[in-house]
Amino acid sequence: MRNVIFVAPFPLEATMRFARAAAGLADVRLLGIVQEAPKGNDARLYGDLVTVRDGLDTRQLIEAGKLLEQRYGKIHRVIGILEPLQTQLGALRTALGVTGTDAGTAELFRDKARMKDELRRHGLPCAKHQLLRGFADAQAFAKEVGFPIVIKPPAGMGCKATWRVKSLDELRDACTAIGASPENPALAEEFMRGHEHSFDTITIGGQVRFQTVSRYYPTPLEVMETPWIQWVVVLPRVISGPEYTDARELGVKVVKALGLQTGFTHMEWFRRHDGTLAIGEIAARPPGAHFVLANSYAHDTDMYRAWARATVDEAFDGPFERKYSVGVAYLRGMGRGRISKVSGVDQANALVGKQVVEARLPTVGAPRSDSYEGDGYVIARDPDVEVVKAAMKTVIETVKVECA
Repeated sequence: MRNVIFVAPFPLEATMRFARAAAGLADVRLLGIVQEAPKGNDARLYGDLVTVRDGLDTRQLIEAGKLLEQRYGKIHRVIGILEPLQTQLGALRTALGVTGTDAGTAELFRDKARMKDELRRHGLPCAKHQLLRGFADAQAFAKEVGFPIVIKPPAGMGCKATWRVKSLDELRDACTAIGASPENPALAEEFMRGHEHSFDTITIGGQVRFQTVSRYYPTPLEVMETPWIQWVVVLPRVISGPEYTDARELGVKVVKALGLQTGFTHMEWFRRHDGTLAIGEIAARPPGAHFVLANSYAHDTDMYRAWARATVDEAFDGPFERKYSVGVAYLRGMGRGRISKVSGVDQANALVGKQVVEARLPTVGAPRSDSYEGDGYVIARDPDVEVVKAAMKTVIETVKVECA
């Protein structure tokens, strides 16, 4: 029996999909390190659980991992999907003598300034950036690249805790809010103008075995800045043509440059208006925001199992045929407070219901989410990407979520 530790501080549904996939592999005893234990059927996934006070604290994770090792013997793998956990998971692997991404490689993916420095060293195009240790650094960078610029933590994820600043006054406010200092530098980047996409991979033994591309409508940062915008992600069925050839080649070079041996990656990249490419950032983890689910529908296969097979078995069961284009529309509430009304569902279902393969509608009475992922989602698929785009347009224009 192979002992596999899955670190998941909280039993969110998106997280537990991965836990179920790992527990379902042959000859695996799933052992958990958690801050909050799962309930119901998910509690039965685990052979044993150790609860810690802080699920992101390296020392507590190592102590819990050693306790599980004492109880069950040699640990085969240590896995987890959360971005803020990746460096700690690397340290835990080293402490237990377990194969997998070490803390140094994980930190190279986590620290976006170091990441971009390393990619530039390999001649790969990134947005211009600079670490800010105070307002003087921020002024100098703004003078170099011009406004707007983007300010965020070096180890941020997605567009969380991210500001687009358009003036010196806004820049001063952002530096103060993020606490930029020599001890706590912030990351400044040029604001990318163009179309934003993702490039996600499965890598086994240093070789990229699976690739997928998606397009964002609009960028997550624009969604966060504009409360009424409903975010949409589209996965085109055909990604082998010239439209994506250069981006796919770039993505593979990025994975190799950063030294990932085995696992999933999620890279965000831009096609500038002049056609050139720029890397936004890349993470050594599965993508969030239902991308793994969307790829499951696009390829008619279980991509959660594909993640488990890669991270636990170092195996890949593909190639997977890309049978469909898939779109995900994220339903965001208008206003503040709690969700008070969801309308237009029947009308949207009458118009595009035959393309919809999964949906979770916002719950009336629930607090409004402040995430670009919103309060619910609708997933549609069809072999024709234009049909999917039209379905997404119908959903976001027809389904209305009100808050009060």
